[in-house]
Amino acid sequence: MATSTNPASIAPASSDDRFWGDADRHLVRYGGEFTREIIDRAAGSFLFTADGRKILDFTSGQMSAILGHSHPEIVATVQRQVATLDHLYSGMLSRPVVDLARRLADTLPAPLEKALLLTTGAESNEAAIRMAKLVTGRHEIVSFARSWHGMTQAAASATYSAGRKGYGPAAPGNFAIPVPNTYRPDFTAADGSLDWRRQLDFAFDLIDAQSTGSLAACLVEPILSSGGIIEPPVGYFAALREKCRERGMLLILDEAQTGLCRTGTWYAFERDGVVPDILTLSKTLGAGLPLAAVITSAEIEQEAYERGFLFFTTHVADPLVAAVGNTVLDVLTGDGLDRRARSLGEFLRRGLSDIAARHAVVGDIRGRGLLAGLELVVDRETKRSSDELGARVTRRCLELGLHMNIVQLPGMGGVFRIAPPLTATEDELSLGLAILDQAIGDTCAVL
Repeated sequence: MATSTNPASIAPASSDDRFWGDADRHLVRYGGEFTREIIDRAAGSFLFTADGRKILDFTSGQMSAILGHSHPEIVATVQRQVATLDHLYSGMLSRPVVDLARRLADTLPAPLEKALLLTTGAESNEAAIRMAKLVTGRHEIVSFARSWHGMTQAAASATYSAGRKGYGPAAPGNFAIPVPNTYRPDFTAADGSLDWRRQLDFAFDLIDAQSTGSLAACLVEPILSSGGIIEPPVGYFAALREKCRERGMLLILDEAQTGLCRTGTWYAFERDGVVPDILTLSKTLGAGLPLAAVITSAEIEQEAYERGFLFFTTHVADPLVAAVGNTVLDVLTGDGLDRRARSLGEFLRRGLSDIAARHAVVGDIRGRGLLAGLELVVDRETKRSSDELGARVTRRCLELGLHMNIVQLPGMGGVFRIAPPLTATEDELSLGLAILDQAIGDTCAVL
């Protein structure tokens, strides 16, 4: 017979304990372990936890909240729009949708003028790949070996930085080319620097050897983010576009994280003087809300239409998030946030360089504007990496009140992706730099 327990002797579970108990019991873990903080609210550059902690957000949420959290103009737009027109049958149109399509075209060079409004980066890349396959009549897709384009089928098949093991075959005809990483060069010139032209020639020799003659598109990021904030050298994308032209391929640029002023210009591809055949946007376009876009030329859109292009989804051209997108453009333009990202990016780079001067574990600093990468290594000479070092610094940052994102890939050190809101102040950046400096120092002191 079971012994009864006196209810009075059982300590009541705290609300935090219940929260984590419910989370552990009922949530699918979709990307490692959850950060053990209960986030209660967010404002500007900060997160506030249920137990009263204030955490500086150096990732802009999921690299998306470029205007900070709860920006008053975004809040006002959502409140107004949700009360008047939030969602429609997908074959219907509203003014916010048409306005946003027109305004996006106004920010872009010719011939990019036709927009499809969707929800996520994966969805926009899925649509872009689908369009490229239909227009070219081919199916093979080329991407970078450290890429991240999404978790749906075609986007995941073009993603190589993570998530490929255990899921069976990817979509047929997907190929990877090496990333032109100037810090860790694989093809080198006589002086030891990256010989990216030779690397690119070699890459497409391999592509040609594997292709069945059905090359449709090359889908790449102007700056690889999940790949470790790797920025291909000037001239690379012009040469890549030529490789595509020679083979009748379309060039698709994924600017989920780099688009809309993050790098100091409206679009990262502006640096290279290269206009893609198809551009995909997400993350920054909705400033934290689910909004994405595929933008292409009238010629490609017409060809796709005539061939019966189909991408009819539940939330295509939704008016609520389109209205948010228009407000994002208002704020970016009105507040000159492209210029602000350039100046704050220079301030951030100087601070990171100061940290590198004090800590030998900082191997490299890279990036553009307010998308920066700091790579940690055990030894600067050999560039030997350590997963544990990056993980420890990340944990210490959070203890000190700074949320950081660490990218840890085989063959690379831990790379911090630093992407504060474009609305951040110099004082907030200084606070983040000071915490990062202390976290690296504290961690190295006990290694």
